[in-house]
Amino acid sequence: METKEHEKFMRVAIQLSEQNVKEAAGGPFGAVIVKDGQIVAQSANKVVPQNDPTAHAEVSAIRLACKKLGTYDLSGCTIYTSCEPCPMCLGAIYWARIDTIYYANTKTDAADIGFDDHFIYREIGLPLAERKLKITQLLHDEALPVFKLWQSSGSKTDY
Repeated sequence: METKEHEKFMRVAIQLSEQNVKEAAGGPFGAVIVKDGQIVAQSANKVVPQNDPTAHAEVSAIRLACKKLGTYDLSGCTIYTSCEPCPMCLGAIYWARIDTIYYANTKTDAADIGFDDHFIYREIGLPLAERKLKITQLLHDEALPVFKLWQSSGSKTDY
């Protein structure tokens, strides 16, 4: 795909982010997922209107793309996002197996307007006991057999 095509799709993501702000519908973020040169899904940030902290533009677009394509595997797709993905969105992009990310604003640009994810990156690198969020393991012996059941299941779907 040529640079002009990439720029065309990025402009859609930026337009979604701008429209979201102008309509007071949520944060200034937009994302577009493209496969074979065609837009498969697009979304702006929907955190506030959906009362869903996971409804970032990228995650929302991934959900729409998966539904439209009837798969959880978005291999062969590219995502264009108006801002460098946060840790949650980056994880979702990896899990969806999207091939390539193009972004406009940086995570530093986002931090400058109050969307600072640096603390999450810092927390992930810390041992569990040192994190700000209290994390306690419970009933490991009861849960582990379910993993073993999955591992031996003939009906499992690897993803």
